[in-house]
Formats: sequence, structure tokens, C-alpha cells
Amino acid sequence: MNIVSQPLSLGGTGPAVMVKDTIDVAGQATRAGSRALADAAPAARHAEVVQRLLDAGWQLRGKTHLHELAFGSTGINPWAGTPLNPGWPDRVPGGSSSGSAAAVAAGLVGVALGTDTGGSIRVPAACCGVFGLKPTFGRVSRDGVLPRHSSLDCVGPLAASMPDLVAAMQVIAPDFGALPALPPSLRIGVLAVPAQDSTWRAVNEALQASGETLVPVPLRRFAEAYHAGLSVINAESWAACAALVETGLVAPDVAARLRHASRTDEIALKAAAAVRHWFTADVDQALADCDVLALPTLPEPPPRLDQAADTGASVGMTALVRPFNLTGHPAISLPLTNAQGLPVGLQLVALRGADERLCAIAQRLTDRLHLTAITNGVPHADLEPATL
Repeated sequence: MNIVSQPLSLGGTGPAVMVKDTIDVAGQATRAGSRALADAAPAARHAEVVQRLLDAGWQLRGKTHLHELAFGSTGINPWAGTPLNPGWPDRVPGGSSSGSAAAVAAGLVGVALGTDTGGSIRVPAACCGVFGLKPTFGRVSRDGVLPRHSSLDCVGPLAASMPDLVAAMQVIAPDFGALPALPPSLRIGVLAVPAQDSTWRAVNEALQASGETLVPVPLRRFAEAYHAGLSVINAESWAACAALVETGLVAPDVAARLRHASRTDEIALKAAAAVRHWFTADVDQALADCDVLALPTLPEPPPRLDQAADTGASVGMTALVRPFNLTGHPAISLPLTNAQGLPVGLQLVALRGADERLCAIAQRLTDRLHLTAITNGVPHADLEPATL
């Protein structure tokens, strides 16, 4: 299934977990899915999140494949290999945390860690039909994670269930407490964002079935926030990866996108900073009147593998997730399919720092809507037993 880049056996007898290969494991090279890092030196120590998992007795089973250098939304990787999407084998697994999502969907582990700079946990979670949380920016340590410096990137869990996801957060974020009690009725702000009609039908039907109060919420700067987030990730990714591109060992599609990213100038970054300020205020204002914001995770189902060779053209997969990297708000994707049985995901967004409340609301909606992750007994295809 081409999911695991480095099988491992570390830790105790607790829950099994895998981590994306941008997260350091002592004694293992962190290759980020790139031939340019094939000969990277082994990490001298564990990333903080790995150390916390091991200290809590979890079993580290391996490092997972990803979109090269975590710079892509499809998960397609010509050098390291593209993980199979267990529920929809003809569709992309999503990126960049493709292997982490696929590992959970294949039933290899109940939890896998990914990273999310522009949707890279939530997009593959939606594509593979599992739960995925981008925590509040800074809530989970990035010590020992590539890229070393980012104003957008977050480490977070992909999981087979909400209890699994919460258990992981309680380990990797030491201040993550018990889920709070919720009022009998919630106000859910439904964001007006562009998505395929079948996607919106699935999301609207789910929200109406939740029994909560639904409030339409327009966010005027949503598209601007998407483009501002793209400017920031482009500038920061080029700064982190320029030397690797110059080796000539980065795959042509990723190298071309990074070279394009290098043209992001100070004017674009200043404009992005202004949008970040105003859009963050817009989201905070919307959340002052609502318990959570809701929207699709994906604008439309993930593309077929045979239609996704141009990974640059698939950047629109992040259209509905990237704005919340810019603002730093916590956001979660719950498994949801459209009427044709294709994955689109339901995304919920909460106030910064309110990760526990977000998870409590996600748990309520999961229970009321009977949402379940794709795991090793998927009905969408006859799969071989899960293997590394």
C-alpha cells in the first residue's frame, strides 16, 4: 500500500501511532519524501511530540510517506511513492500528510501525526475519510519538525475516531484538558463559501440533521485570506527548500512550484500581513456570535489519480482550509461523503485556544450524525489486508 517509509518498533504497549516523515525520530533520517534528502544524517534526538508519545507508553510503528517536501495537496510522490487511498483507491489520498491519513484509513494504526501548513492534515483526512485536527497555531510543539521555521505550520493528529484523536492531543499537547460540557443547544455559523452543489448538499443535510441552530455567516475576505496564505507559504517554503531545489534532485513538479514560489515579493507579503490581520478579526467576530463555524473541507471530491498528474493545478483542493492556517484558529475535518459516496469532509472551526471545545462539538456532531472513519473494512473496494 506504499504508506510507510520507515517501519519502526519503539515505545511501550500503549496505542500504536505513526508519524509523518517531516517529524524527527532519533536515529532515523528525516527525508520529507524527497530524493534530495535521501542521504540526510539521522536525527540526533526525537521531536518533542515523538518524545511525549514514547514517554506516555505509545508504540511508534513507523514514519509515513508524504507529498514531497510537504509542498503539495494530492499526495502524489514519484520518488517515494504515492500512498493508496484505502477507501477510494482510484482517488488521490490528499497531501501533504497522505501517508498518515492512509495509515489510519488502512487500519495500520488508530492515530498518525501529520502537519498542516495550508490544509495538509484536513485535506488528506477528508480524502481518506478519517478525522483530522489542525490545532491552534503554537498549541503543539514543532521542535524537531520540518520546516524548522514557519508562521503557519501545526502538528496534529489524524485518527480513526474522536476518542483516539482526543487521546493523542492529551499526550502531544500537555495543556490539553478534558473536553468541556456543552450547552443543550449550539449556534453553528455556516460559512458562505464556493463548493460543488453535491458537496454543499451533503454538508447542509448533515448540519440540519445535527439539531443545532444554524446561522448563515458571510466572511468577506475569505478568498483574500486564501491567496494571502498562499503568499506566506510560498515565501516560507522557498526559504526552507531553495538549497534542495538547487541540487536538481527535487521532482520536477515540486521544483517548478517552488521556483514559482521564489517570486513572492515583499509587496505580496505586506499585503498578506494586512489580510491576516483583518481576516483574523473577521473570524473572531463571527465566533463571538457562534460556538463554531462550519463549511466543507473540500470544495469537491478528490481528483482521480489519472487526472491529478498536474499537482500545481490541484492546489485548489486547499481553497476552504488554507485561510485558517493564516489566522491560526483550530480546525477539524470530520469524515463526510456526498450522495455519490465520494469524500468531501465536514470542517469545523473554533476560537483560538478553544481546541478542547472544538473537539467536544465535533464529538457531539459525530455521535448525532453517526459519522465513522474509513478503516480496514471499507465498503468502497475489495482491498487486500493492510500491509506496510
